[in-house]
Amino acid sequence: MFQTAILVAVLLGGGAQTSSPGVPVTGVVLDQTGAVLAGAAVVLLDGSGAVAGSATADAVGAFRFEGVRAGTYQLRATFEGFKQASSRVRVTTRAPGAQKIVLDLASLSQEITVTNASSEVSAAASANVDAVTIDAAVLDSLPVFDRDYVAALSRFLDAGSLGNGGVTVVVNGMEVAGLNVSASAVSQIRVNQDPYSAEYSRPGRGRIEILTKPGSQKFSGEVNGLVRDSHFNARNALADSKPPERRRITEGFFGGPLGTSGKTSFMLSANDERYDNQAFIYAIGPAGVIQDTLPQASARALVTGSITRQVSDKNTISIRPNYQYESDENRGAGGTTLASAATTFKHHEQQVTYTQQTILRPTLVNQFQMLFGHEREPSTSRTADRGIVVAGAFTGGGGQVDLVRTETHINLNESISWIHGAHQVQAGFQLPDWSRRGFEDRSNFGGTFFFSGLDTYARGLPYAFTQQQGNGDLALLEKQVGAYIKDDWQLGGGVSLGAGLRYDWQNYFHDNNNLVPRVSIAFAPGDKKTNVIRVGVGMFNDRSGPVVIADVMHSLPGGLTRHVITNPGYPDPFAAGGAAAAPPSVVRLAPDVQIPQTLQYSVSFDHQLRKTTAISLTYTGAHGYHLFRSVDVNAPAPPVYAARPDSAYGSIRQAESTGRQRSDSFVATLRGRVTQWFNGQMQYTLSRVDNDTNGIGWFPANDSDLSGEYARADFDRRHRFLILGRVTATKIVDLGVGLTLNSGGPYSETLGDDIYNNGRGRARPAGVPRNSLEGGGFASLDVRASRDLTFGAGKNRRAVTLGLDAFNVFNRANYGAYVGTIGSPLFGHPVAAQAGRQLQFSARMKF
Repeated sequence: MFQTAILVAVLLGGGAQTSSPGVPVTGVVLDQTGAVLAGAAVVLLDGSGAVAGSATADAVGAFRFEGVRAGTYQLRATFEGFKQASSRVRVTTRAPGAQKIVLDLASLSQEITVTNASSEVSAAASANVDAVTIDAAVLDSLPVFDRDYVAALSRFLDAGSLGNGGVTVVVNGMEVAGLNVSASAVSQIRVNQDPYSAEYSRPGRGRIEILTKPGSQKFSGEVNGLVRDSHFNARNALADSKPPERRRITEGFFGGPLGTSGKTSFMLSANDERYDNQAFIYAIGPAGVIQDTLPQASARALVTGSITRQVSDKNTISIRPNYQYESDENRGAGGTTLASAATTFKHHEQQVTYTQQTILRPTLVNQFQMLFGHEREPSTSRTADRGIVVAGAFTGGGGQVDLVRTETHINLNESISWIHGAHQVQAGFQLPDWSRRGFEDRSNFGGTFFFSGLDTYARGLPYAFTQQQGNGDLALLEKQVGAYIKDDWQLGGGVSLGAGLRYDWQNYFHDNNNLVPRVSIAFAPGDKKTNVIRVGVGMFNDRSGPVVIADVMHSLPGGLTRHVITNPGYPDPFAAGGAAAAPPSVVRLAPDVQIPQTLQYSVSFDHQLRKTTAISLTYTGAHGYHLFRSVDVNAPAPPVYAARPDSAYGSIRQAESTGRQRSDSFVATLRGRVTQWFNGQMQYTLSRVDNDTNGIGWFPANDSDLSGEYARADFDRRHRFLILGRVTATKIVDLGVGLTLNSGGPYSETLGDDIYNNGRGRARPAGVPRNSLEGGGFASLDVRASRDLTFGAGKNRRAVTLGLDAFNVFNRANYGAYVGTIGSPLFGHPVAAQAGRQLQFSARMKF
């Protein structure tokens, strides 16, 4: 890493050209081992000691100040866990050489003050004020449920930017399925950084970027313990009692030198979690309301290590193995799903990641990353009984889940960076996923009955019965490829331009026309840093995921056969020979299916209110084209909906790319030291999202008439207000606060009956569009109070931090999962509720 950092610093400094009225000042921040300190805060002080600029070191530890006038300056760098360091630099009419700032590990007696990302407005492409960047010191001060940083920062994501595969998680520059280190090993988390970068497949508000702590040549570590117990918590709003619950989490991080050469370091992190939770059931059966609880024991374990070796002045390598385990009992129960329909889930995963950074020449840096992993996930039902689904009332019987999923995969990331003058060019090749996926599927072999309501259930008149039979063993190869090139160009005069091209491809789709452009411009009028105008536009490709491909291949001859029988006998659907004579149902891709694309465009205004505070006003619009959805192309035809057109088949589920989506949002962000006592981020979002699909597994109510499907998106929330930051109103304790306010989400009004005879029972009243109803909003105030205690002296001195987190402080009842089935006694009522007030006790020791 040392060689890469030095090269980037030299390139940034040596290639700079003289500009008027100032020149760039560049450099790199390192620790004693030569490892870069990504996310380090760097301040440029003039001769009088006044702040002339501030910056944050990027992923390779490099920083850059534009338009610095002649004079003598001081560069001051800080990073959590390290001593502050300074470097003097003299600026003339020519750009000075790259500065190298080396930080020593901090002693325990040193007070470390670190805030979140720099709040100074900048015209750099990646310096948008509406981004969220939080470092380790601030993360330790915030109320974070279960120390799950990904979930905590996900509140700043835009659901419309996530894509078919959900949130994109990038760890140390590589896209992965999830965070594979303990929370204490996290150095920094970023959301919406450089939103139009061609390096990533999804927009900025659809991804979370995570940097982990490097090893060093001095031993250091951290141990955290966390516990929650129902004795200190409020009762769930839909529960008639408060059953016992407990969560225990122990995790830590330890790193230091390996050997005496000074060129090798190691890192170990581990996490162990034990949960004894409860599922709260609120349903209605023939005898009335069902209120019950079901224990849900779960466990998670993670062990990660790394060895980093500086092989030569131009070559650094790192190897990071990890093992993960997860188990959940009685998953899926809760709301209207009864205990009998619960499932057991387990997950085993082993990975090893190899990283190599190489200086090829004085203007060229190469980084290569490869991850190899294997996963195994068995899921089984609690009981083998046939499933029973009663619309608007309950889901009972057995869960009908019997699936073992395996995956052996390779992820690869190859990039090369070249800096020439005011240009920083980067090109890369990626394999986000190249995997062999195995499925041993015996799900729904017992079958599931569907009823339109309690009345038809009491009379034994289901509208449909579904069942799978045959050979559920399947292996497939999934391939995803990405390539990109981008150029961040500092034009001078307070103007920067980011431009790039990206190409994405995946197998099973005969769609190779996926080369998309991205452009963003930042302009500081009058070359002043107090105001910056940003404009961006770009196209983004989506992915299908492996599930639909497995469904298609399962339905090929010799695989699984799925039967959909309408108006079957009950309790024996075979009594009249129905299931034996029912034609098979199949899944296929539409002949013209293609990869969905989204056009996103935005304009924003960043303003420096004062030295430590900035505000951003951003409008973002997006159009989604060719979005995935499913349609039964063999559904009974109108107006009588009596028989399927092709009698040789039952349902023919066709995965299409014919959906569309439109979103508009206005975001106001206030960041930095907002008041004398609050330092953090406030964000208000006013938005509207409309679409006619909710993903590749989604079906319309009526396959022959899609006119009522274009409406509010399932995830649409008109208003959102977020606060996350630290409060310094008292010196007695360190206070962190998080506030989340969302307006209600939509849900659909349905009849419960299968009037279209397609076996799905999702029909709505005539003229009623999808998602015409709205549920309640969400509000939660979370607070963390912590205090550092020290004991011992000298080398034996230690610091322990005791913390108390309170989530949903005001114990607001946040309801969800509203019933939209007309005729149900629960129509318009919620059947699930978020947890009430919860207290979380923690202790942390750093050494």
